[in-house]
Amino acid sequence: MWDSFTSGVAISGMRNDKDCLHGNDFAELEYMNITVITSNEPYGIYDGSNPLFDGHAVPKFGLKKGGVHSGHVQTGIVDSFCIIEGSRKGRCEDGYTKEISGLEAVRVRVATKAKSNVDKNSRLDREFFKSFLEVLTLRDNTGRFDITAQFPFYREVLYKPNFVNKSRGKVTIFDMDMSAGDFVSLIYLLKAPVEEIDLKGIFVSGNGWANAATIDIVYDILHMMGRDDIPVGRGTSTALGTGILGCKYVSAIPQGSGGLLDSDTLYGLARSLPRSPRRYTAENSVEHGAPRNTGNPELRQPLAFEVWQSVKKQLDPSEKITILTNGPLTNLANIVLSDRNASSVIKSVYVVGGHIRDENDSNGNVFTVPSNRYAEFNLFLDPLAAKVVLESTMDITLIPLSSQRKASSFQTLLESLEYAENTPESSFVLHLLSLLHDLQQKHRLYHHMGIFLGELLGAVYLVEGSNMEHSLLLKPISIIADNTTSTDGQVVVNEQSANLVKVLEDFDSDEYYSRVANHLGNMERSAVIGSFTEQRASWSRQPDNLRVR
Repeated sequence: MWDSFTSGVAISGMRNDKDCLHGNDFAELEYMNITVITSNEPYGIYDGSNPLFDGHAVPKFGLKKGGVHSGHVQTGIVDSFCIIEGSRKGRCEDGYTKEISGLEAVRVRVATKAKSNVDKNSRLDREFFKSFLEVLTLRDNTGRFDITAQFPFYREVLYKPNFVNKSRGKVTIFDMDMSAGDFVSLIYLLKAPVEEIDLKGIFVSGNGWANAATIDIVYDILHMMGRDDIPVGRGTSTALGTGILGCKYVSAIPQGSGGLLDSDTLYGLARSLPRSPRRYTAENSVEHGAPRNTGNPELRQPLAFEVWQSVKKQLDPSEKITILTNGPLTNLANIVLSDRNASSVIKSVYVVGGHIRDENDSNGNVFTVPSNRYAEFNLFLDPLAAKVVLESTMDITLIPLSSQRKASSFQTLLESLEYAENTPESSFVLHLLSLLHDLQQKHRLYHHMGIFLGELLGAVYLVEGSNMEHSLLLKPISIIADNTTSTDGQVVVNEQSANLVKVLEDFDSDEYYSRVANHLGNMERSAVIGSFTEQRASWSRQPDNLRVR
């Protein structure tokens, strides 16, 4: 309610108090001399971080030496100056508002306290709350329509396949961090025959390339492909061993440039997907951590561990689970650490990630942390989780960065898709990859788009591995996870390690691109509803079963 309250205070001031002579309807106001702090104590010490003072005989804007603008300026999220050893709180105050005196201050009226409701018998304890509810119920300027009014034949339909009398393949869970490559991988998995890949659940992590609410795009793709039966579980948003709101590793994900702002909307293409009735839902019940129950506490976003338990419960005695991970290994590590029987029901794990240094001394791909030359993003985003999983006794196949790079030719894959059969899903993938390629060609900040194309290799190898010409090597590896940003997430070939992982060393890349294009262009198991345009058209006309004959 904070934004609504401040808007109410502003509107009340504009409406009732033009000369600043009268009170505000919703807040107590008083004049203060304030400034916005741009630096940190001790003031007057110049260390090269402050552009207003450093290198200037006279400070910019007439600022005062030794004043609140003359100290250290925070240089980033992990600025060591701001970190207090052993504390979860930092010391920096850049951007804080402070009451001061002197020429650096500005005299403004400040809302210091919300006014109490004058009606003492009301359940609402603030005057603003009463006004807020009154305004919401006014018929004046009311919303013209919602989606059901906009589309006269709007209906919510869940598409669930009928697999009766069909044999089922590998029970599979896909763990993704919702990068562009992950969504292409998801479509690829959904196109696989259920007799080969029986996708039972999806985990999403919020400590990768997208925010947790991007789950909506996962739901939309499942809806498009007719798989509303597959549950999606939300994982944690922080790496193992970091605080609840820790951002030490995820801060390496850029805002835009393929990360967060781009991934959250799938580069603006999410709106072209058909809209699923299933949506991301914030926690609605006290039982699961909400401050209070809502009217429908049962409507809540499942957690990754809950989806794991559900899939595990459905297993036949002879069945085990295959897991494909395309993001940080946080979800899988949490499951292994929380469920002591987890390893016994996991058949195999395919990990898309990690970089093993070769004779060419090639770099990793964590381009936002230049000091870490050899890490790969998925392992860097949660080094401790990577250590838990990759140094375990589970049957693990690693699809490292070196192999992913052999599957990262936009030109070759786009040409293959152009010549393949056209399906709604192949058209969508072609549109998305063409956009990524175009961004890579034209904008320096998008030079790394090949990262996402290479991620598709995991899904292709899981589905087609037995039919592809490829080579695997057993390697004893260990993961560096010592809380040092410059080395965390790096893979070390360690002859002393007792655990071996299978590493995908090589494959026929020409065959790979051809398989991808043909698979996506296969008319079987194609989209049930191809786009939002198609969905919108269906909502605008009367369904056949309701028409007068």
